Amino acid sequence: MKAYTSIWRLRFINGMQYRAAALAGMATQLFFGFVFIMIFAAFYSNSSVAMPITLDKLITYVWLQQIFLSFIMLWFRDNEIFAMITSGNIAYELCRPMELYPLWYAKLLAQRAASATLRSFPLLIIVFLLPEPYRMSLPPSFTAFTLFIFALLLGLMLVIAISMFIYISVFWTMSPVGSTLMIAVVGEFLAGMIVPIPLMPSWLQIVTYFLPFRWTTDFPFRVYSGHIPQEEALWGIGIQLLWLVILVLVGRLLMKRALRAVVVQGG
Repeated sequence: MKAYTSIWRLRFINGMQYRAAALAGMATQLFFGFVFIMIFAAFYSNSSVAMPITLDKLITYVWLQQIFLSFIMLWFRDNEIFAMITSGNIAYELCRPMELYPLWYAKLLAQRAASATLRSFPLLIIVFLLPEPYRMSLPPSFTAFTLFIFALLLGLMLVIAISMFIYISVFWTMSPVGSTLMIAVVGEFLAGMIVPIPLMPSWLQIVTYFLPFRWTTDFPFRVYSGHIPQEEALWGIGIQLLWLVILVLVGRLLMKRALRAVVVQGG
């Protein structure tokens, strides 16, 4: 574990250097946050039926998406890993006295943690100081906030476990763009990043409950606002842990199968 911890620390320090990119990202996330909130506010004001989630909780949901975008977006990618696979430089990685799956997992975790560290705290200050109705709400209780932290961190680990399938698939497809689009587009929709899951049709909500994507985004953010009760949140955290174990085990098996078929050409 010491080797993987060192890799995480070095990649985290490297990621903290991109402060200008973080400032640009914050401006973009604030812009899209306002856009989504205005769309939902117009939708709510012209609706004649009771909504399954209140507008203030939905606004909090939108801001949490933007604040922790680095944690939840599936299209966040490491082009260095893609280049190693497609160019054959994966041979250098295989020479290291470390297992490839946890090595890449540690790198991806550090990248997301560094990006979130640079962006999340300034955005939190801004969204709590905004005027109504754009202001983000506080969690209803300290217990809800604690459960949210656990759910968010487990959601981050789930996102990385899911994104590992993108990198593993490139061993066969040799197309980083295709693999990213296939998993990221479908995964982010089913996670509630485009349309919040409470606003989806009932049959589609049932589908999302049986897939891992919802547990990365929708679940922790609705735990924060109190839309998901504390008892249900505890069960949900258990399901997150179960999905994490399943995805990591399957990912490691696929990684071993992919590496058995690797052919590196050249001198």
